Amino acid sequence: MNLELSEEQAAARRLAKDFVDGEIAPNVVAWDRAEDVDRSIVKKLGEVGFLGLTIDEAYGGSGGDHLTYCLVTEELGRGDSSVRGIVSVSLGLVAKTIQTYGSEEQKRQWLPRLTAGEALGCFGLTEPGTGSDAGNLVTKAVRDGDDYVINGSKMFITNGTWADVVLLFARSTDAPGHKGVSAFLVPTDTPGLTRRTIHGKLGLRGQATAELALEDVRVPASALLGREGKGFSIAMSALAKGRMSVAAGCVGIAQAALDAAVGYAGEREQFGKPIASYQLVQELLSDIAVDVDAARLLTWRVADLIDRGEEFATAASKAKLFASEAAVRCANNALQVFGGYGYIDEYPVGKLLRDARVMTLYEGTSQIQKLIIGRALTGVSAF
Repeated sequence: MNLELSEEQAAARRLAKDFVDGEIAPNVVAWDRAEDVDRSIVKKLGEVGFLGLTIDEAYGGSGGDHLTYCLVTEELGRGDSSVRGIVSVSLGLVAKTIQTYGSEEQKRQWLPRLTAGEALGCFGLTEPGTGSDAGNLVTKAVRDGDDYVINGSKMFITNGTWADVVLLFARSTDAPGHKGVSAFLVPTDTPGLTRRTIHGKLGLRGQATAELALEDVRVPASALLGREGKGFSIAMSALAKGRMSVAAGCVGIAQAALDAAVGYAGEREQFGKPIASYQLVQELLSDIAVDVDAARLLTWRVADLIDRGEEFATAASKAKLFASEAAVRCANNALQVFGGYGYIDEYPVGKLLRDARVMTLYEGTSQIQKLIIGRALTGVSAF
């Protein structure tokens, strides 16, 4: 096994680091306080190719493998998870899904714009009453001649108020449970679709998180992504890869916590010497460092499995479970190193902890990941 990065991968990592340090890091505190990331960052992400990673060049993508995608996502997570979420959703959940399941017309319509940062996508699965139980969503798409008419609502949708297209999941047949769900590509300027920004979040404050309402939203039958009734499997396939992206972002949070804690411990003096010299502080730092390495290796393994064409879903759940929980531990330990200063938003660790906490919830809670892993181990389904 060779864990050394190729020249191309190392170059992508350096590019992402420089981008984060130049375009994101100077603005993090202001964006967090304003609960609003400067939207100009989207075009910049497209210009450096981050919104086109793993997408075929024929559709405007920048190609590359999934480890490169993880390296870039990790750096974005190190800088600001609100920005990382823009890429993870628009590219990871929407563009990649269009590339896998879309018709040639759909690929030509959406992928060049999404990869260039000229358009953004959002993933419309979660509803006010269905989170983990996504197979029982209630949004309906009723066939009416050559169209579908969609009614329902979606909740906690990342990129929701910025997106130009929703990868929307709705019940289109009378089949029970997940068998009746289909996927649609719905432009957000379609009449009847309204969006409301969700404010007051604990973390990811700069991220455009929204509630979507759909009232008699009419789309042509050509908006159907993949086959009718296969929407749930499309969603689960997207989320399996998405969990790798979340895990990579969590590695970035953990790395940022480590960098901040080590730096502060070397500068802060108590009892006449730097606190880094005290064994209990070194214990906190070593715990963070081990979590960073373990989370990173679990995440890289998922990328390797995907690039080799092997089954990866269970490995993705393991990586997402461990990395998300580790990010919380790392940020919390870093805050302990900072002491009272860690509780002030002029210092980075408080935001890291707030941002890390949601990672154990979205794209499958930690409990759902354990169910997936347990089912893989025993062959017995809990659903």
